[in-house]
Amino acid sequence: MASFSFPITTTAFVLLLLSLTSNVFNNLAAKHSHHSSSVKAKTNPRLQKAYIALQAWKRVIYSDPKNTTANWIGPSVCNYTGIYCTPFPNDTKIQVVAGIDLNHADIAGFLPEEFGLLNDLALLHLNSNRFCGILPLSLSNLTLLHELDISNNRFVGPFPHVVLSLPSLKYLDLRYNEFEGPLPSQLFSKDLDAIFVNNNRLTSVIPSNLGSSTASVVVFANNYFGGCLPPSIANFANTLEEMLLINTSLSGCLPPEVGFLYKLKVLDVSNNKLAGAVPYTIAGLAHLELLNLAHNMFSGIVPEGICVLPKLSNFTFSYNYFCEEQGICSNLTSKGTLFDDRMNCLPEKPLQRSKKECDAVAEHPVDCLAFHCGT
Repeated sequence: MASFSFPITTTAFVLLLLSLTSNVFNNLAAKHSHHSSSVKAKTNPRLQKAYIALQAWKRVIYSDPKNTTANWIGPSVCNYTGIYCTPFPNDTKIQVVAGIDLNHADIAGFLPEEFGLLNDLALLHLNSNRFCGILPLSLSNLTLLHELDISNNRFVGPFPHVVLSLPSLKYLDLRYNEFEGPLPSQLFSKDLDAIFVNNNRLTSVIPSNLGSSTASVVVFANNYFGGCLPPSIANFANTLEEMLLINTSLSGCLPPEVGFLYKLKVLDVSNNKLAGAVPYTIAGLAHLELLNLAHNMFSGIVPEGICVLPKLSNFTFSYNYFCEEQGICSNLTSKGTLFDDRMNCLPEKPLQRSKKECDAVAEHPVDCLAFHCGT
């Protein structure tokens, strides 16, 4: 899965954490003896709680092939691999565990209830491991948590509602797990900058309050939502820059409200069951760089207004039923745009559908003006 850029509004606490580079941590470790760190941990109740939590976590780690947690011994938790400490904002003389980064450690285990003792955490990055089970309810104690990345693990169960109780959360990445069931509508009422829930087993439909979110990046790809894209998507206009709905069983028409998303740079609705004409409102998305409509049931004309968008560099509309490319749409390479128009009903182009297939669709056109999401 490609990574996507997005703006994240950080708190002063997170800025402190991110400013502590690995070199700074190494220098701190060199300056302070193990004895002094141990004394500090014993007299610092916040580090004592962190010690209890991390030891409880270590006991339920069943496989650690890279020995990432081998030095998780003793109360000097700030010296543990993957554990990052920073001064507490309200009292800079006190050190707290503010970040955990075990990305790509290939660790197997689960998160114990004691995890809730790590209530100074601002960053929790656990992607690309083998953690399993469900997220503990005690995670709700992490009121300072700003970024939660548990992607590419083996977590299961319904959507983890506990993440909805985290008041400081801005970045949520749950992709590549085994979460199932519906997406809660409350997810889109949270002040999040990025939502990644792709490649799970989520079902039902996309909630109608989708546009209530403030996220700049939303990735729902490779789930089983079905239904249609709600017109409330228009409310995303002031923030949304990237939306990926690949292979989510969407049907119906693409709502014209998509054209209101004036900041949109990436729109990918490929591998769905969307039908009818492409809304001409997309021609107003002046910042659009990538548009992928492939593997749907779109028909009619490919509008020239879309093809001449000033920043469009990749336009894929293969495996549909388009019957005409307006103007420059028939030769997008002349303006330096990558495109793919195979397997449509374009009479002058190679590698198209059979006349029989095209005639069958032409006999039963979809009237998107008469279509209303939910009916």
